[in-house]
Amino acid sequence: MNVQIEESWKRHLKPEFEKPYFERLTQSVRSEYSSGVCYPPGRLIFNAFNLCPFDKVKVVILGQDPYHEPEQAHGLSFSVQDGVPFPPSLQNIFKEIEADLGTPVPSTGNLQRWAEQGVLLLNATLTVRAHQANSHATLGWQNFTDAAISALATHRQHLVYMLWGGFARSKAYMINRQQNLVLESVHPSPLSANRGGWFGQHQFSRCNAYLQQNNIEPIIW
Repeated sequence: MNVQIEESWKRHLKPEFEKPYFERLTQSVRSEYSSGVCYPPGRLIFNAFNLCPFDKVKVVILGQDPYHEPEQAHGLSFSVQDGVPFPPSLQNIFKEIEADLGTPVPSTGNLQRWAEQGVLLLNATLTVRAHQANSHATLGWQNFTDAAISALATHRQHLVYMLWGGFARSKAYMINRQQNLVLESVHPSPLSANRGGWFGQHQFSRCNAYLQQNNIEPIIW
């Protein structure tokens, strides 16, 4: 199957494209997009991979599924397109970065600048039906995105994995903690963050310190 995805990721994920689940997934996604409004736009489904090649990954931030309201999702977890108001989780991410690093809250919630520095902003499910959170969670995307995490775990080391909330933390079993840094916390959504365990964790400075210890350029958050 000729999947339009960045070449280094295509090499590592090629076995997935030949599996029966991926054929079913492709057919389901095409059907969903042809029969109703879905996000992100089709050309941006693999945006996280296309902006952050396999060998350039420094940090992995795992989300659950794309934002499901108009103009928000563009294929990067937690990110919204330019000019779109910040969703509550993203507001809390920026608040923590400001408290941790002193970096002012930016004017845009578009995190493409992170992706281009080596932050893989990966949702476990890459598509969603408009106004219906988790509506594509059973289509098979998680088989594919788990394979991406597994490929990184197998072939890369000295990465930082930021696992926020129970869903993301459930993927920790795939990661070798001796060879990578795993930062776990509650989810940045107000429902979780305001109860404690999100603010004051210094995840972003800890991430950069680990990268620098391993002679890797830190992220400009």
